[in-house]
Amino acid sequence: MATFKRFEDIEVWQKARQLTKRIYAVSNKGAFARDFGLRDQIRRASISVMSNIAEGYERGGTRESIQFLSAAKGSGGEVRSQLYAALDQEYLDVRTLEEISEMAKEVNRMITGLMNYLRKSGLRGTKYKLT
Repeated sequence: MATFKRFEDIEVWQKARQLTKRIYAVSNKGAFARDFGLRDQIRRASISVMSNIAEGYERGGTRESIQFLSAAKGSGGEVRSQLYAALDQEYLDVRTLEEISEMAKEVNRMITGLMNYLRKSGLRGTKYKLT
């Protein structure tokens, strides 16, 4: 069993970081880079995923962690929705949308798994153990 000693140890946070890196890469090119509203919003949403995972961990309590994980999951859905807006504006192609959308879905599945684990675990502190 692994123990989270810091939020950087949480695999889903690491995946959310990769998602954010990918969002920045695609939104930094061409017309997407010049659409400041959409570009900034999708970046904020992706950053929100990783930030809420970190903040929930740092809060210390299981209930608060689950609340922040829920917010992170919502931001993951926001990223996916904004990807469609980018597709509709022809800022990215279908293949890129599907690739990044799959990354976001994987992060959300992992968040759901962590939320379920925390609900069932009976843990009440910041040192969460994984099975």
